Order: sequence, then structure tokens, then C-alpha cells
Amino acid sequence: MKTILIDAVFALVDTEGNVFKEMHKLLEEFPNRKIILTGANDEQMKTFKLHDAPYEVFTLKHDPEKIDPRYYEMMLEYFDLRTDDVIYFEHAEEAAKSAESVGIKTYFYDAEKKDLENLKEFLIDNLK
Repeated sequence: MKTILIDAVFALVDTEGNVFKEMHKLLEEFPNRKIILTGANDEQMKTFKLHDAPYEVFTLKHDPEKIDPRYYEMMLEYFDLRTDDVIYFEHAEEAAKSAESVGIKTYFYDAEKKDLENLKEFLIDNLK
């Protein structure tokens, strides 16, 4: 069963750490393992309340950033996952392209539109 990789800030949580309830409800429709990806350092983890997030959280504390393909390579190695074991959605286009560059099936999630319908289609289509 594939793991869903979730962008943290501007996707699952806002800049004050409030969980986007509708997205959380959508994600809970899937029994898959979920991992939140962030670059947050210790202070940002507190600011965004990521210690209280509903799923496990992975961060490299900006070393490297998510725009660097090494971030995703290190994450996959940490969790002993392969690129075909995961799917990902990310609000930052450059980070989404970085994930795709290492072979991770990635959906660009437009945080302003909050288009959960298309996100749901992406999840359904790629979790088969």
C-alpha cells in the first residue's frame, strides 16, 4: 500500500498551525500511511504546531530544502521507501518539481484554490 506524502505549511496546516479540517477529513478517507513533509526547524515546528500534527512528520530543518532533490532521496532512505511506494502533494511548484525529478509521483496543490476535488482524484488515481 502506497504512502501519502503531505506538504505541511500552506497545505495541511496554515501559518498558525491550524489543520485544514476539510483536507484532513479527505485524507482520513484513505487507510494509507501518511507522512507530513516539511523543512521546518525546531522553532518553526513549534510555530506551525507540527508536533501536534495528525500524522508523523519528517523534516531536515532546511538542510537541504525541499527544492533540493537530496531532500527526497534522504527522506526515502530514512523511511526505507522507494519512489513507487509513495505519492506526494506539494504547494510549492519548485519543491514539487524537485520531488518529481527523483521519480516521486507528485501533484501540485494550489494552496490558494484549495481544490480538494482534484486532489482527491489524484489520490484515487495514484493509490491503485
